[in-house]
Amino acid sequence: MDHTNNIRLFSAGFMTISMVLCSACSAPAGSTVQAEQMELTDMPADQYRTYYEIFPYSYADSNGDGVGDLKGIIKTLDYLNDGDPHTDKDLGYTGIWLTPIMPAVSYHKYDVTDYMNVDPQFGTMQDFDQLISESHARGINVIIDLVLNHTSSEHPWFKTAAEYLRNLGNQEPSSAECPYIDYYHFSKNNKDGYHLLSGTDWYYESRFTEDMPDLNLDSEAVWNEINQITSFWLSHHVDGFRLDAVKEYYTGSDEKNIEALRRLNTMVKEKKKDAYLVAEVWMNRDSYAKYYASGVDSVFDFAFANSDGNTASLVKGSITAQQYTKALMNEEAQYASYQSDYINAPFYTNHDTARSAGYYSGDSAEAMTKIAGALNFLQGGASFTYYGEELGMKGSGRDENKRAPMNWGTSEYQSMLCSGPQAMDPNMEMTYGTLAEQEKKQDSIYQYYKNAVRMRNLFPEIARGTTKVIAQNNDQIGVYIKESAEGKILVIFNASEEAQKVSSDVLKQELGSQQDLKKAAYLLLTSSDAVTYEQGELVLPPYSIVIYQS
Repeated sequence: MDHTNNIRLFSAGFMTISMVLCSACSAPAGSTVQAEQMELTDMPADQYRTYYEIFPYSYADSNGDGVGDLKGIIKTLDYLNDGDPHTDKDLGYTGIWLTPIMPAVSYHKYDVTDYMNVDPQFGTMQDFDQLISESHARGINVIIDLVLNHTSSEHPWFKTAAEYLRNLGNQEPSSAECPYIDYYHFSKNNKDGYHLLSGTDWYYESRFTEDMPDLNLDSEAVWNEINQITSFWLSHHVDGFRLDAVKEYYTGSDEKNIEALRRLNTMVKEKKKDAYLVAEVWMNRDSYAKYYASGVDSVFDFAFANSDGNTASLVKGSITAQQYTKALMNEEAQYASYQSDYINAPFYTNHDTARSAGYYSGDSAEAMTKIAGALNFLQGGASFTYYGEELGMKGSGRDENKRAPMNWGTSEYQSMLCSGPQAMDPNMEMTYGTLAEQEKKQDSIYQYYKNAVRMRNLFPEIARGTTKVIAQNNDQIGVYIKESAEGKILVIFNASEEAQKVSSDVLKQELGSQQDLKKAAYLLLTSSDAVTYEQGELVLPPYSIVIYQS
């Protein structure tokens, strides 16, 4: 099936909701701005996708054991994208990121014991192949987590090396006798980030926990293993890899990390030219921007993520809309200075952060939750959403709370409800309700996310365009152009709790004097308050987004 056709999008579903909201409002004097009816269109089938991060353990259980699995994900693919351009029941995602699925000791699977298999809790390689096949049939690309900084201490490589050292006595270790000695960093000195190997006087590097020994990426034997691992998964038709903990490949050395990432990127692209690689480099923007020099496609955009990032700071009122839009424009120039064809990887939350619905309080908390999610979709590059954010799920504190079961409710997916991690706090309350409940509410977070994803997919300029900030007198209104080979759009947003105005002179200077500002290309609203045009000014209600096409 042709993937380009699979990801064609129809905007009528949003327009119906938009019109209801606008016509139901009590508008001030002036004209209510309406969104034009958009026609069926094509979205480029490239790497600028909209990804949905799935933590398999907590997502969808197909066999009743309380643990999510690959068959459960397969059964819910239509929820993400049904592959039919004429329906509006699916969310419209065009990519999936699976956190680790390989055999491991822990529930989170970041302590791998076998790099070329599927953990039995999640299913089989046959299940994985089916997931790939059915995802591709719907126009969904699939990338998997690749954990190369460390293994489990239960990995056969480490266990063999540890047993060798325990039996070594006073002799010097020899890689000729035990090749796996070179796979890790062993030392007689207790260095920073090292742990004592039980039964010996040897220490090994293990930056995260003592159960996760760091691999030695100076070893050619380890790179030979990585070559086999990437070949294996590419032979099973994965579309790329999410690279875990890249800044810890060589702790404290960006230069060595970038060189390792360059080598890995080259290795993978020689096998599959269009494989997509996105690196986790959890640092400040000036630091992680440098990693684009490796040639890797994407680096996660931490500057806009989490409760203290640019997005949440904007919605909380800690920074202005103009400061926010300038940050969008400035980061594009910064990344491009290291790699001209970079693809940004904006995300708002993930499995390591508190969930976003918990960032906001008060009467406007739901509206704030909504627009913050939409702002993530308005960023350029390949966008990432953590599962359950579209339902306003909550979870903070210990990691297990951030990985709570997908809140399906009494929907068709109810039988696949997971138990969640054992150490999760009991009776975690989800303020905004289940999927089953939100499907029935036109103004739910779920319905809003559907419209926000469609906004991103409908206008390819959002993901692919460069940003040009439009200066104007109201610093609570964000106004900017996104222009790409596909076209040019003007984005206007109000992320404040009060209605805000922007002069038509500012807008028409970019759109042309003949532009009818009463007719927008897209409206994304968080209430029944309308966008209006009155006395030469566009008036945006709280937490609203307007898009015009040039």
